[in-house]
Amino acid sequence: MTAGTIFQDTRTPLPVWFRAMWWLTTQKSGASALGLQRVLGLRSYETAWTWLHKLRRAMVRPGRDLLTGRVEVDESYLGGLEEGMRGRLTEKKALIVVAAQEDGMGIGRIRMRQIADASAESLEPFLVESIQPGSVVHTDGWSGYCGVTAKGYAHEVTIIRRSKRTASELLPRVHRVFSLLKRWLMGTHQGAVSHKHLDYYLDEFTFRFNRRRSKSRGKLFFRLAQQAVAVDPVTYDRIVHPTSETKPKTKPQPVGAT
Repeated sequence: MTAGTIFQDTRTPLPVWFRAMWWLTTQKSGASALGLQRVLGLRSYETAWTWLHKLRRAMVRPGRDLLTGRVEVDESYLGGLEEGMRGRLTEKKALIVVAAQEDGMGIGRIRMRQIADASAESLEPFLVESIQPGSVVHTDGWSGYCGVTAKGYAHEVTIIRRSKRTASELLPRVHRVFSLLKRWLMGTHQGAVSHKHLDYYLDEFTFRFNRRRSKSRGKLFFRLAQQAVAVDPVTYDRIVHPTSETKPKTKPQPVGAT
């Protein structure tokens, strides 16, 4: 029954896995490997760490709906200041792009990804894979967004330097998401997240954020369980030493799955 799922070759009874999944989805502030090890009484920290990384790979639903309507997009860095680096250049910090769907004055669903740089070659694939064509994409005046209209979007540009208001006031939703993400990484994970694993932490944050208004924790557990059998198995070695194929393959969703 576990063949071809994230549970493949596990020596641990499935009810223990289900306890881990329930605990992971019911923690509002997220879950750390140390906390999971303590709650389940696991002997090894390495086991708890591996389990969480496997479960994070099950937090992205294949074929999920794209963002629609009006969507703010911007980038931000994770990491300290770098001397001598100007603009959007970086050597050690991680660059993250975020798309936040407008929901009145609030924030709807989000998407985020770590990117190599802020060029159009890095930004445009993210837009295409995250936002429905025909939507309004609201960005600052960075040149990396010059091709947005050609991709089938209505492009609204706000020049930050020409305004007396700050970027967080002009693009409030994405900056609010950035702030919450950084607080979550520092609070739950003490900032100890490497760049090579960062995308999976971003997936977990997105999974939680997009379901933050759900009144049923059981629904989150169900979604995670549903995805756990739709994602191909991954070994500890592949997690620790990722290849160029960083994202796991997912299987087709059963009819009626959401």
